[in-house]
Amino acid sequence: MSSGLKGREPYPAGGTSAIRRRDLLVAAGVGLTTVGLRPAVAASPDQLTWGVHVSLAPTWFEPAEASGIITPFMVLYALHDAMVKPMPDTALAPSLAESVNASEDGRTYEFVVREGARFHNGDPVTSADVKFSFERYRGIANALLKARVAAVDTPDARRVRFQLKEAWPDFLTFYATATGSGWVVPKAYLEKVGDDGFKKAPVGAGPYKFVSFTPGVELVLEAFDGYWRKKPAVKRLVFKVIPDEGTRLAALKLGEIDIAYSVRGELAEQLRKTPGLALKPAVVQAPFCLYFPDQWDEKSPWHDARVRKAASLAIDRKGTNEALTLGHSEITGNSIVPRGYDFYWQPPSPEYDPDKAKRLLAEAGFPRGFDAGFYFCDSSYANVGESVVDNLLGVGIRSKLRPIERAAFIKEFGEKKYKNIIQAGPGAFGNAATRIEAHLVKGGVFSYGSYPDIDTLYQQQAGEMDRARREALLFRIQELMVERTIYAPIWQLAFLNGIGSRVGEAGFGRIPLFPYTSPYEDITLKGT
Repeated sequence: MSSGLKGREPYPAGGTSAIRRRDLLVAAGVGLTTVGLRPAVAASPDQLTWGVHVSLAPTWFEPAEASGIITPFMVLYALHDAMVKPMPDTALAPSLAESVNASEDGRTYEFVVREGARFHNGDPVTSADVKFSFERYRGIANALLKARVAAVDTPDARRVRFQLKEAWPDFLTFYATATGSGWVVPKAYLEKVGDDGFKKAPVGAGPYKFVSFTPGVELVLEAFDGYWRKKPAVKRLVFKVIPDEGTRLAALKLGEIDIAYSVRGELAEQLRKTPGLALKPAVVQAPFCLYFPDQWDEKSPWHDARVRKAASLAIDRKGTNEALTLGHSEITGNSIVPRGYDFYWQPPSPEYDPDKAKRLLAEAGFPRGFDAGFYFCDSSYANVGESVVDNLLGVGIRSKLRPIERAAFIKEFGEKKYKNIIQAGPGAFGNAATRIEAHLVKGGVFSYGSYPDIDTLYQQQAGEMDRARREALLFRIQELMVERTIYAPIWQLAFLNGIGSRVGEAGFGRIPLFPYTSPYEDITLKGT
């Protein structure tokens, strides 16, 4: 079977410059006129600049540390390349591999490394690099991958053969999309500089080379003219860290950035109405939900399914969707698997019924509600959390919002450090099985507990080669997740972004459900 297959930030968060720009934004919003405004730095004719909504982390330069979220791929798609990866029109596009073949029994996969593919330092990509990258991988689903792969052979410099212990229908999904194990790094260079040295000066095989990184400020990349697929059209990419939404929009209006990630609510409306700017909404592979990590603790209110159901009934999804994402998010009812993924099961539409929520709480012994402790969330989505915390309070579930910067939030979430309520937003590539493995079953990186019957069903589907039978098993797991309110769904996120007048092809939506601009080598400036 073949598969076609880097200096300072001009507006530090909370600083004087940021306040000025927010004031400018407010002035613009009420129709005041401000004169003499000019970009602080003239826009470079061969550079595009992003305003990024999260603080960039060096761990995202390292494919071996893929953490089960989509954010690192914002960087990986520029710096690195994979054997196969999601691309426009192709879920598993041959990249560093020019071909992939699977044996009839499903236990052997052979990849042929693309002739002429090179790393940024000029070294050729070889089968030894592919094997090395897999063996040093230590990110999400590492144990699962290593347990199922019996051997990795390299018959010659271009061929890599993965021998599985038994047939596994999801090998390519885990290897190529859900993890970073198939993203290739240069063995010789990494052995020379070590893991820490690699994060300080990463070398990859992607369309852009590392130039500099100033933590909390910016990442600068330069086009790699030797990229196998095509020469990138834009010479220099700059990713500026601008955590405040209003500041990002002000920077976009001033021409200090060309692309702004994540602009919501009234700011998104302003963006849409601003001449020369364009709003780019996209429903992405990130179902938002509430997770109740204490549901396996008999002393916790969350142990009672009625309490979990009450929390779900309290959420005004439609109102929050209209207020924050202008109605673009989809309310699917599936908490962890996005619509558009293989083996997605469509649940009934989630209800909004505060009165019923109060009745369920009373039946569960909490007629006056209860103190639910902290509500943990990624700080870049604290506004979603604010809305839900308010909804919960309306039925008597009293919680305190605890926003945490993304890299730390994901790390602590995976280390099982949280209690009470977690606002999750699963966004990794994959399918229903990869989401279930990470978020629902025993041993999952984001799973604080599990249910034996779901664990059994998951193990059954993992070895089931008949698609219809496998689908039935995966559908049943998702059905049980909904019946028990293991999670309370919010929505499948619509990521709202803005682009300026200099941008030709922005790359939004070209890779289905991917939230960021990509492929980077296809992005253009107008007139190029």
